[in-house]
Amino acid sequence: MTIILQLLGLADLRTLAASRIPDRLAARAAAGALPPAFVAQRALGLLEAGESAGWCASFLILRAHDEMVVGACGFKDIPVDGQVEIGYGVAPACRGQGIATAAVRELARIAFADSAVQRVLAQIDQDNTPSSRVAARLGFAAGHTLIDADGDRLVQWVLGKPA
Repeated sequence: MTIILQLLGLADLRTLAASRIPDRLAARAAAGALPPAFVAQRALGLLEAGESAGWCASFLILRAHDEMVVGACGFKDIPVDGQVEIGYGVAPACRGQGIATAAVRELARIAFADSAVQRVLAQIDQDNTPSSRVAARLGFAAGHTLIDADGDRLVQWVLGKPA
């Protein structure tokens, strides 16, 4: 699947943070494709603190052939100690088509283009088998499991920078 990552601007992030759909995206976004309000809120907080949009704002995942918004992805914060964390989601109707794999591959490429980044982290719910398969397919190694603030068990998947 060929995809395009399109960085969301401040106006769209503010609309999403308010749990609304930006007018310009309403007709071209699959159900469940846009980032949830808490993701947009986190991005806005980081941007307002002066962090780089490329590391903190969300990307829309567009199918290249029709530019339909089929998901969203991005970095959760700036790199720290050579590591950056990613997050991603694909609309339920668009899953199983290689979209998440293509998006995560592109995020890793972007991350490793920065000389300071040595590792990409994805924290995946232990019951999310499809997402774990995406990480494994791309060479991420499963590490330890932790319990997050919501009580979910998350597996730490890490991809090292290619030599």
